[in-house]
Amino acid sequence: MALGRIARWCATLALGFTSLSSAHAADADFKTAFDTVLGTEVRTPQAYDAIHANPLEATIARIADGSDGRIGVYAIDLASGREVSVLGDQRFPMASTSKIAIAAAYMEGVERGRFSLSSEFPLMVPIASKRFSGSKAPVVPGKYYKAVDLIEMMITRSNNQATDALLAAVGGPAVVNDWTRRNGIGEFNITRDIATLVRDDGEIDPARAVDIRDSATPAAMVRLLTGLYQGKFLSDSSRRVILGAMGRCKTGTRRIPAMLPDGVRVAHKTGSLNNTSSDIGIINTPDGRAIAVAIYVTGQGSRPAREAKIANIARALYDGYASQPARAYASASY
Repeated sequence: MALGRIARWCATLALGFTSLSSAHAADADFKTAFDTVLGTEVRTPQAYDAIHANPLEATIARIADGSDGRIGVYAIDLASGREVSVLGDQRFPMASTSKIAIAAAYMEGVERGRFSLSSEFPLMVPIASKRFSGSKAPVVPGKYYKAVDLIEMMITRSNNQATDALLAAVGGPAVVNDWTRRNGIGEFNITRDIATLVRDDGEIDPARAVDIRDSATPAAMVRLLTGLYQGKFLSDSSRRVILGAMGRCKTGTRRIPAMLPDGVRVAHKTGSLNNTSSDIGIINTPDGRAIAVAIYVTGQGSRPAREAKIANIARALYDGYASQPARAYASASY
């Protein structure tokens, strides 16, 4: 059934987009197939997305050329509400960008009195095991740390053992997925803990196919960032814990922050797996503007090449939004 939908979409594309309404319908049909078929060997042409683009979106689409692998971008200027989307509704591997949602689920537990920032949990240390040898990689408890330190380790240095400690504390992937759904964030799915995700990495090439496990759309991740930044999901004290750690992120210096001007602050979280690199975050400009952005890059030949794409896209977004007049907007402190 899904392959039939893809065939119909391709037929519409071959006819040359005879009408805008039929193109939109084909696009919707394609996205449905893309989100529901594991490992589908398809990729939407980047030029197709550019047909509907505003000038900034067209610029981003040109930089995010998908000929060497899919690239997904979604951004919103929180002052003007102006959005940019290039494959923003397609699934990409979250890798470690999922750690923001894990931190948010934990902070909700703090607010509900289930635990506190001083609660202590052990690192989850993986034991060597063969790839795909079980549905869950074996781990053993390690050194205990306070939750506030685990969050810092998880976000600023992307520590996987700290992440699995907090993921186990909240109750596993299903609890995090429930948190996102309750907060209106669809197209988000954590399937495995990080130990299992890393052990079995490389099963599907994300540049050529879609694996819906441990995936999200760039649009969903921007909704996550926007809700955190604007205080829609958590209390001010909780969101400061997460956004503060994102502002101290040590990874990804060659990604979103790399080409931005002096005086621009970035609170972000990176992700890296086989043939994919990503970065999501809030860009705070000197004039008080806040831009929520999610960039997912696959393929491109090498990790440095993927990181260069992220840096160039982030700078183009910054310049494009800066060319528009800003409305007054109160920046969040963190």
